[in-house]
Parts: sequence; structure tokens; C-alpha cells
Amino acid sequence: MSIRIFSFILFFTLNSWANERIVSLSPSLTEIVYALDKGDSLVGTSSYSLHPQKALELPIIGGYRNPNVERILALSPTLVIGQDFSQSTLEKLKYFKIKTLMLDLRTIESIKKSINILANEINSKMSNKLIQDIEDATNRASKNKTPHSVMIVYGLREDLRSSTYIAGHDIFFEDIIKLGGNTNAYQATSTSQPVLGYENIIALNPDQIIILHSHATEPNIDVKKALKAWYSIPTNASRNKNISIVDENYLHIPSHRVALTIKILSNEMNENYNAGH
Repeated sequence: MSIRIFSFILFFTLNSWANERIVSLSPSLTEIVYALDKGDSLVGTSSYSLHPQKALELPIIGGYRNPNVERILALSPTLVIGQDFSQSTLEKLKYFKIKTLMLDLRTIESIKKSINILANEINSKMSNKLIQDIEDATNRASKNKTPHSVMIVYGLREDLRSSTYIAGHDIFFEDIIKLGGNTNAYQATSTSQPVLGYENIIALNPDQIIILHSHATEPNIDVKKALKAWYSIPTNASRNKNISIVDENYLHIPSHRVALTIKILSNEMNENYNAGH
């Protein structure tokens, strides 16, 4: 092969990578693309993609549950990435000869695997660092001296008479619970995000309740009133004053930042729980 032909092929390949136009269908994938140092290739993302700050400048293609196919096509993407809940959208895009990639971000292991798959797809060399950060956080997670049952609640509300969403099985929150030697208070075989009523919470009787809250998305919640509502429910957690609120905007996001979630929730379940005993 002549130097001239080789140079042409190299130029074409590099130019193709440079012109990659990625649309992300979830906040998690948006974060991962930026962390893989390929944020400049993003041309659109779903609503609630708040991190990093640059993501706020991208065109919104709709909610991550109901993206607008016409908006996606208008961005002329070369690659559209989504999670399993975006499967129907990704299937529609295949009719338009758009390259798609569906990734699994449910558990810690699947998050690591998906970071590696995406990095290979978009030619990033940053995946090893992101995965190593997650593995380091996993290895450093403290073991509990007093193993106990934990219920992780999504969102802070003042009225608990309506449905409460909690972390179920086959999800990274349950992985984190188990890292410290604890057990998920929710034992029934159901979805990764069960919905409980007041009586169900009493029946579970968790030893510890951790409520995931973000002031950024729930700014009008009266925290004292909400905590009072939780302490009014007769559980081991309320009797022993083991109900806490963790306020961080990344906790719900299954991205590379799960390393931070592992650290803060492990500390809450192990160090802070033990401090109260």
C-alpha cells in the first residue's frame, strides 16, 4: 500500500470519528459520553440531562421515556444510544438506517460492562479509568459490624398515604446494600422498582430507611414534615431512629458516578448506622 493511499484512509477514518453525531436517550448515557471525553460528539439528549453543565446546552429530544423520533432524525445522528426502556424507539430508528446501541445500566457489573462497550463503539480510551474508579469504590466499601435490613426509598414526600417507590432486586442499589453485608428489606420477587403502600412498609419492617432526595429536583419539600411522616410509621428503623435522607443529585443516575453513590451509601449504611448503636 502506498503512503498516499494509507494517508487517505487514515484521514477518512479520523474524519469519520470527528464527525460522529451521537444522540443520547438518557441522562446516564449523556454523563458517560462526556466522561469518555466524547462530549463534543453529542448533538442531542433527553430531558433531565443535567451533568455536566455543558449537557444543558444540547437540544432536547424529549423525555427518556418518550423521546421524539422526528427531533432525533432532524439532528442527523450517526449513532443513537439508549437503555432497555428505549428499545421501541431504537427499533423505529433502524427503519431509517440509523445506527443504534442499547446498553444495560441496571447493576454495578452491567454499568462497567456498558461503559466498556460504549467506549469501544465511540473510540474512547477513557473506559479503564472509569471502571477502575467503580472497582476502587467497591473494594473500599466498609463492611457492617451489625448487618441489618435496609430499605432505599426514591424521593422525599410529606404524605406517605400514596405509593412509595423503593429499590428492589437486580439493581445497583441492592448491590450496594450487599457490599456491606446487609440485606435488602424488600424480599418479594418483583421488579427493580417496587411500589409500596403504607401497610407494605410496616410489613417489611426495615431496620434502616435511606431516602434519596435531591433539593435540585424537589425544592419545595418540607424536610422536617417529611421525616416526621416517616417516623410515624411503626418500623424498627423509626423506633431506633435509623431513618436518614441523602441529598445528592447523582444518586439515581446509573453512570460512572455510581462510584460516588457506592461511597456515600456504604457510609450511610455502615458507619452512620453503627454510630447509632
